[in-house]
Amino acid sequence: MTTMRAKMEVTGVEQFKTGDEVTGERLTFRAVCKSGGYDDTGYDEDNSFAKFSPDAHLSITIANPVLFGQFTTGEKYYVDFTKAN
Repeated sequence: MTTMRAKMEVTGVEQFKTGDEVTGERLTFRAVCKSGGYDDTGYDEDNSFAKFSPDAHLSITIANPVLFGQFTTGEKYYVDFTKAN
């Protein structure tokens, strides 16, 4: 079975409201990369992920109230892809 793991960073959180009530959020992500320089080894976990997944963008609109406010710009997450039957 083919699987893949990506490391993504939250680049935006957009809330949708009806009046004062949050009814949804759009989360946007991009593949991680190292900002700034590397040491002599060039090792950094983000650099390792960026080497094999240099460009990725993901947008998810959520409607589950339990998840509202749980994601913050700049946070990093692993995203696992497993083939669905």
